[in-house]
Amino acid sequence: MTRFSRLVKSTASLSVSVVVCLLALTAAASAQTTRISQADVQKLQDSVYLAERDINQLRTRDTTRASQLQTELADLGDEVIYLRVKLRKERTLAQSEYNDVQTRIEDVRSRARGDARSTAAVPAPSVRPAQPPVAPAAPRAPERPRATASRGEIPASTELDVRLSGILNSGTAQVEDRFEATTAADLIIDGRTLVPAGSIMRGVVSSVQSAGRVNRKAEMTVTFDQLTINGQSYPVRGTVTQAIEGEGVKGDLPRAGVGAGVGAILGGILGGFKGAMAGILIGGGGTIAATEGKEVELPQGTVLRVRLETPVPL
Repeated sequence: MTRFSRLVKSTASLSVSVVVCLLALTAAASAQTTRISQADVQKLQDSVYLAERDINQLRTRDTTRASQLQTELADLGDEVIYLRVKLRKERTLAQSEYNDVQTRIEDVRSRARGDARSTAAVPAPSVRPAQPPVAPAAPRAPERPRATASRGEIPASTELDVRLSGILNSGTAQVEDRFEATTAADLIIDGRTLVPAGSIMRGVVSSVQSAGRVNRKAEMTVTFDQLTINGQSYPVRGTVTQAIEGEGVKGDLPRAGVGAGVGAILGGILGGFKGAMAGILIGGGGTIAATEGKEVELPQGTVLRVRLETPVPL
């Protein structure tokens, strides 16, 4: 074999090796950064809601333990929002980063459920010396199980009207900002008041884009993740479906149940009620958009109609 032939053969072998290495590196990169979607991130958010429910059940047995887990879960909730924003901006998310948050959420759930189900160990019977026979005691009546308080459940797709306690503006709001709103009327189901008027709903700014020279259209997405009734908090998943203009309050808050005319309710409690806010559009997932060139401005007292995406056991 000539020197030229050996050179050609050596070059070909080297080229094959380079191609194999490149394919291996590409496969490794694909393994590290897979196609994580917003639906996957939403599954993390759903797991946070379930974890809050587990912690609320634990709170009746071990308040200290529940408070510790709630603090951990609050940090994880912030990380889920961070992942959502990062995926929206960069359009990619590392699988390892996603898995880390998922594992930690499940760990919190596991500890909450484990504490809630834990029972005291039964001591082994000890050998006692023989005792003289005694008269048998009268049979004891079986102990009645303790009654547990149950307020019921708010069904999925229930809509609540809540009034903003402060101002929301796309020009000043930041992702992860928290805000509060109060329910505008009693929620009555099967003759029971499940959510009294004045209950607090906690919201969070999930995403925001202010109006600028490049992006003329301002958008802001807000969701609701907690409902507090008489001092007891429950995890919820609420999406805004409508923004209603209103100012002031007149008279006592009326009592209204599911299926009652929301317009009639609001007409009775809001001074200057005009209906849907002008220049505001509500898109899928609760995204609030303003007309071109203007910021999304929701003044204090604005009523947001919130749809509960999942049932809320009380």
